[in-house]
Amino acid sequence: MAMRSVLSRSSLTPCTARAAGAGGFRFLSDGKGRVLSEEERAAENVYIQKMERERLEKLRLKAEKEKAEKEKEQSEKKHEGTQ
Repeated sequence: MAMRSVLSRSSLTPCTARAAGAGGFRFLSDGKGRVLSEEERAAENVYIQKMERERLEKLRLKAEKEKAEKEKEQSEKKHEGTQ
């Protein structure tokens, strides 16, 4: 019973790597108990990097939009104050 709980806590997951023995081999799992091939890991890494780039781009655009709106509000306040 105790062994099962240790195994469940140390099971391999899609985005985590575990060292296997002293050899230092790393294996990635697809969450279904299958070890991914090198090509599948590379494809997954490319996909993850693409998603991260898209997320960062959205955040950058949102920040730029908020900055532009803030500058517009400040310029409108200055303009109202001079009239």
